[in-house]
Amino acid sequence: MNGFVDCSELYPLKFVPIYQERIWGGTQMTEVLHRNVPSGKEPIGESWELVDRENEQSVVAEGVLRGKTLQELLRHYGRELVGRRAKSIDRFPLLVKLIDAGDRLSLQVHPDEAACAKLGNGAEPKTEMWYIVAARKGAQILAGLQGRATRQQLISRLDSPDVENLLQIYPSQPGDAYFITSGTLHAIGGGNLILEIQQNSDTTYRVSDWGRVDAAGKSRQLHVEQGMQSINFMNRTSPRIAGAVDAAGHNRKFSVVNMCPFFAVDDLRLVSIWNDDTSSSGSFHLISAVNGPVTVAKAGDPGRAAELEAGETVLIPACFGAYTVTPKGGRECAVVRTTL
Repeated sequence: MNGFVDCSELYPLKFVPIYQERIWGGTQMTEVLHRNVPSGKEPIGESWELVDRENEQSVVAEGVLRGKTLQELLRHYGRELVGRRAKSIDRFPLLVKLIDAGDRLSLQVHPDEAACAKLGNGAEPKTEMWYIVAARKGAQILAGLQGRATRQQLISRLDSPDVENLLQIYPSQPGDAYFITSGTLHAIGGGNLILEIQQNSDTTYRVSDWGRVDAAGKSRQLHVEQGMQSINFMNRTSPRIAGAVDAAGHNRKFSVVNMCPFFAVDDLRLVSIWNDDTSSSGSFHLISAVNGPVTVAKAGDPGRAAELEAGETVLIPACFGAYTVTPKGGRECAVVRTTL
């Protein structure tokens, strides 16, 4: 079996985080999630929790499949891993990140399929969702154009702080989520720690970097022309999805992203064992612990389990069947569940 196990022996799969240095990186992965992140020339801004790209591969962290890459798992198990809802089994359809923003990210946009067809050069569409894990006082989300903002106004103000006045700006609140469809102009403000679920794409067009330069005085590359071709100027809807603000004595489920062709996301607020099943969904499940530890286990088989700390994500194969999520923190625990 070349180190693989039968589908009937698969278990919840945790992966080794892949940390990425970013000029805008922060410290909340350490301070909030208590991770030992590597040190380098730039602060750590991203942790790629689940990725299947040519230049980056998630590796299984535990169990008999330890050391196997996500691509190797996909090649071996195919639809037993991802399910019938996946459009392809060539690569895993989603990418999961933690974003730790010490400073605000660039003002940017991701293209949709139509824009990618026009732009070429390997451009890939990207729709994503942000779930705010933690936020410092005064942290903001900038996402979407104001109702009366015009294309010409945007072009004329890209080099000015006044460009902010053309954007929808929201105060960051843990538990809130943002559905960032491709074509949405956006920037994550400094002070945010965010769980990001996205299409498996790494195409980003920066239209402004707020005048920022690195230690050598060099600016990052901008992609104004491509960005302007990617922005959906017709879409002025609010991307914010307000989270629950009250505690409760029983398990609750809130739909975060539902009518989306790329992924579905639910916010589970748990005080006791949550029972779930991959069988009817036709998809793998991703379980991401947000604010406390949980145990994810095969129903009736506690030996096939994974322990998750806050911020960690586990992949439950589509063939897995019934499983449980048990909160361990002694309080209402937020868990993000993602499927196709």
